[in-house]
Amino acid sequence: MSQLELLRKDTTIVVDTGDIKSIEQYRPTDATTNPSLIEAAIQKPEYQYLIEDAIAYSKKKESSPSKRCTLLIDKLFVNFGAAILELISGRVSTEVDARLSFDVAGSIQKALRFIALYEEVGISRDRILIKLASTWEGGLAAQELEKQGIHCNMTLLFSLPQAIHCAQSNATLISPFVGRILDWYKSHDKVQGYPPAEDPGVRSVTTIYNYFKKFGFKTQIMGASFRNAGEILELAGCDLLTISPQFLKELSESNGEVPRKLDPEKAKTMDIPQMSFDEPTFRYLLNEDAMATEKLAEGIRTFAKATQKLEEQLSHRIL
Repeated sequence: MSQLELLRKDTTIVVDTGDIKSIEQYRPTDATTNPSLIEAAIQKPEYQYLIEDAIAYSKKKESSPSKRCTLLIDKLFVNFGAAILELISGRVSTEVDARLSFDVAGSIQKALRFIALYEEVGISRDRILIKLASTWEGGLAAQELEKQGIHCNMTLLFSLPQAIHCAQSNATLISPFVGRILDWYKSHDKVQGYPPAEDPGVRSVTTIYNYFKKFGFKTQIMGASFRNAGEILELAGCDLLTISPQFLKELSESNGEVPRKLDPEKAKTMDIPQMSFDEPTFRYLLNEDAMATEKLAEGIRTFAKATQKLEEQLSHRIL
């Protein structure tokens, strides 16, 4: 058996891409997308039909140029999600505009529009995960959406306080960014890398996993944003792992043992202090973590720029 097949025994495999052909090749259970991945995908000719459909839809529904452009991007994201869902048995994650990361009402409104667009093409909300930034406001938006039966995937997560806030908000899923944590520490510590077990991103996810299982949080953990296959294998046993096509290929072509590293029963026996905090404490703890503060801000800027770039590339086609 390949390492990918062995990994599947204890972990749900998710593909992280906007490339539908890659999803067709690896047949994961779930799939995730983000504005950067969609922006890369629309450059390919085989996905132009998804753009044309979104353009036609936005022209039909909106007369205002600004509203038409916003609807175009929303519909495009849903079109990609719907195409992906034809190839998988599970769920697809669709990301709320990063410019709404500190806007509770705006995030909720955007999520409801995504759900309405999916339901319009016959896809039920139980197959959708709404991706929200793991800010204080993102957690509050998730709390309200979950009450309405809309499941949330909390992204841009780099610290235990962010994870706990999202779990206390009853978010369905969190996506700690392993590779981006590694990037920060490599730059900060001026090193080329770390052994997989000492990788700062791996250690962060391990801490979150053990905390959640110790205290019985239902929110699932999905490691994301990997830089090498060693990080992935070191998190064997995590609830879910979202993996790019290049590492899915590498793992599918590799043989060797894949021992389970994360175990809920072991976590329950660990001596871990329980944390509880309000908004001021959350903001202070996040501020005290330079890596998490910087990577969260950088991630929001990056995803916001990708959405803006999509708008710039496509807006002239609907005016």
